Amino acid sequence: MENLFVDKVVLITGAASGFGALLAKSLAQRGCKLVLGDLNLDGCQTVAQTLADQGTQVVYQHCDVTDESACEDLVKLAVDSFGRLDMACNNAGMSTAIRPLIEMTEKDFDLNFAVNTKGVFFGMKYQIQQMLTQGSGIILNVASMAGLGAAPKLAPYCAAKHAVVGLTKTAAVEYGRKNIRCNAICPYFSPTPLIADTPFEDDDSPFAQASPMKRLGQPQEIVNTMVSLLSPENSYLNGQTLAVDGGILAM
Repeated sequence: MENLFVDKVVLITGAASGFGALLAKSLAQRGCKLVLGDLNLDGCQTVAQTLADQGTQVVYQHCDVTDESACEDLVKLAVDSFGRLDMACNNAGMSTAIRPLIEMTEKDFDLNFAVNTKGVFFGMKYQIQQMLTQGSGIILNVASMAGLGAAPKLAPYCAAKHAVVGLTKTAAVEYGRKNIRCNAICPYFSPTPLIADTPFEDDDSPFAQASPMKRLGQPQEIVNTMVSLLSPENSYLNGQTLAVDGGILAM
């Protein structure tokens, strides 16, 4: 079967580690040209250099997704380097301290919305503008199970990820007729740097045991689903928020 990923230009934010770095590796293996951005420039450079050494065409730059101009510049890097932008994954995200809602601060909310929501919005804004000039494009936003239901002691994160789901659905409806598809993945806890040193990070935790599969999803399992959502073969998949949760929503 033809590899429909070959020579596709893919932009990934939060590419220095976690899902972003694994997605970059998985897409490089499929022949994509990569445009990587991250607040952690050294980490992003390391990922890019490793892939370049393996023969991947890849460019990268510092990208603070809370800065609208940085998100615009990352799209510009894609076009300047490769002439187009076929796919984009808005993956950069963060969370603040775990504590009850009544102990959360305005700063907690501002930071979560700046990175997790506005960062996705800024990315989509310029990605879609470019895709409209081409007549096609695919966008994948990384939301969370916290975007589909409650997340006790993570209220700002939960609210921000719900907003990502709303942005995803809205873009899908606005631009589907322009041949631009937008979907979101909603993973359950997975052992990435985002949850390092938290109560969520291992299979013995109550959070892992709450899953019907009695374990967390491994990062590569999440990324495998991300690749599927980005695949040009899934050409009628639009406006979906796919839970990758080991069956929690089925209960």
